[in-house]
Amino acid sequence: MLTRFAVAPSGFKESLSAQAAADAIAAGVRRVVPDAEVDLIPLVDGGEGTARALASATGGRLVALPATGPLGEPVGTHFALLGTGSRTGSGLGSADTAVVEMAAVAGLSLVPHGLRDPGATTTYGVGELIRAALDTGVRRILVGCGDSGTSDGGAGALQALGARLLDEDGFALPQGGRELIRLHHIDPKGLDPRLAHTELLVACNPYNVLCGERGVARVFGPQKGATPAQVEELSAGLENWAYVLTRDLPVTCDLYGGPGTGASGGLGAGLAALGARLLPRFEVLLDHLDLDARLARADLVLTAEGALDHQTPRGKVPAEVARRAKLNGRPVLALAGTLGEGAHTVPGVDAFTGILPAPMALAEALVRASELLTDATERALRMILLGAGLPRGAGV
Repeated sequence: MLTRFAVAPSGFKESLSAQAAADAIAAGVRRVVPDAEVDLIPLVDGGEGTARALASATGGRLVALPATGPLGEPVGTHFALLGTGSRTGSGLGSADTAVVEMAAVAGLSLVPHGLRDPGATTTYGVGELIRAALDTGVRRILVGCGDSGTSDGGAGALQALGARLLDEDGFALPQGGRELIRLHHIDPKGLDPRLAHTELLVACNPYNVLCGERGVARVFGPQKGATPAQVEELSAGLENWAYVLTRDLPVTCDLYGGPGTGASGGLGAGLAALGARLLPRFEVLLDHLDLDARLARADLVLTAEGALDHQTPRGKVPAEVARRAKLNGRPVLALAGTLGEGAHTVPGVDAFTGILPAPMALAEALVRASELLTDATERALRMILLGAGLPRGAGV
């Protein structure tokens, strides 16, 4: 009999936080196994909820402030100052560390559907949050990348930090990724001098690269509202961005195709040009949760995300959970808002199911996501228990 469950989901973009997803799955488990021991392990990947989750895990706090949103208008946002309640191999959980969550100021959820144009959105607010974190005197800033609504290569962030991006005539470029094709020179003299004395870490998906056929504009531009023509425009701009950054700043890494350079619409590349270290996000973010030991104690591991498809093995939460669970021989069930091509090929996932019981409009599915996830968990778990109780056929 299954009695111990580890529930380790990602959030569902623009719908459920990781905590809300974990709560919904747990409710479904308890419908079937009322006395179940359910270990809730909501996971962050650098996107929405990262600053709040790390502040909570370390006994830190959130600092609320206004900053420039992705459309250039002020938005209410925050960064985290970590406490001392937990430490990881990356040095997190230290009181001298701030966490800047780019999704909290430049995320896709902050861009209304009718205004989604990744050539116009900006990461300027990310730079403002980094400056605000510097004002607190921290010695280390972790930038969480994920759920972005931008494709400006981090140009806006560099502008907010004091760099001047100039066209061929010496005029400052407007904000937005479509302007990068006109970039001719970067003047770094105005960069905040405190950056030179602050460790800058970027938690990112190493599979995301800036340029090339798998470059960030081509892979994620359409999801952010780019037309095919805009995808090519953004790709060309990011190529030029990498070229000028490498020429005008003391860059020591490959900005074109280095791991993580495409994170959050290329923010990884922009920050790497300032000396930031780009780190695989799960190595940075998950150690404080004692995840491996908690998965090992479970009879069944349940994970979830908005979409399960061919992209999942490329640094998404369910793939990481499944990989770690399999190190301890634990079975894994994945639930997803949608099932796409390649859903059946995610290594380590033993079974998977979509949460929609019937076709429905996206808007309705987003509103009902918690209910749908609970119901789907119940259905899947009843099937698992039914199968476990059936007699095995001859030769099995």
